[in-house]
Amino acid sequence: MKRITEQESRYKDIDQMSVLEILTSINTEDKLVPLAVEKALPQIEKLASAVAERMAKGGRLFYIGAGTSGRLGVVDASECPPTFGVPFDRVVGIIAGGDSAIRKAVEFAEDDSEQAWIDLQEYQINEKDSLVGLAASGTTPYVIGGLNTARKHGILTGCIICNNGGPIVAESDYPVEVVVGPEFLTGSTRMKSGTAQKLVLNMLSTTVMIKLGRVKGNKMVDMQLTNHKLVDRGTQMVMDELQIDHDQAADLLSKYGSVRKAVEASKG
Repeated sequence: MKRITEQESRYKDIDQMSVLEILTSINTEDKLVPLAVEKALPQIEKLASAVAERMAKGGRLFYIGAGTSGRLGVVDASECPPTFGVPFDRVVGIIAGGDSAIRKAVEFAEDDSEQAWIDLQEYQINEKDSLVGLAASGTTPYVIGGLNTARKHGILTGCIICNNGGPIVAESDYPVEVVVGPEFLTGSTRMKSGTAQKLVLNMLSTTVMIKLGRVKGNKMVDMQLTNHKLVDRGTQMVMDELQIDHDQAADLLSKYGSVRKAVEASKG
């Protein structure tokens, strides 16, 4: 049976459409994505809860994937340190073919079922950690092989896919299946499937970091102050929390280096 992600588009002769027709049709399909994610919330809840529990005990979160899926994992992992102030190696994204594959596709990298575990060994992954496989189709050998071996070593496994079932689900303790239907452009999983995976990754990492205490109220109190915009945001957060003026808040933020530390030091 053909995978849903490979089924033919509902739209015919799209090469004959006007620009507005193309855009409207893509938008119509995109509207289906959050509804599909909503249906998967119980699965996402189980995965997020399990990952948060392990990370609270010192574990790390790894993503593995190929192509678009792999790139999305790398993006989510790379955004955790600046957003939540966690060490760069606490959430790790690995893409089939190595970092060069982020910009340029590496031929047949996704077909090697042994390479993911080799890649993970560079980080000395262990039973304290969690591994989430990303594959729109649910059939990527690179991801299947990595999850299979990880499970044998007692590592918590999960996946985010856009088909029902498949071999990756069989290798996942906590599978997440977001079925978005055929793509506007037949088989182009960088579209709806990629959007779905991005949404779920946002939900997963943000929820986990909140449960790990990396957010106070609704503020990113541990964010890295890497540009003027973030310094200004942090200053405003300190002003609001301590009810002080801008200059006082800026001085505290400069002295302590983070919103959390500035506030905690001031409150004693």
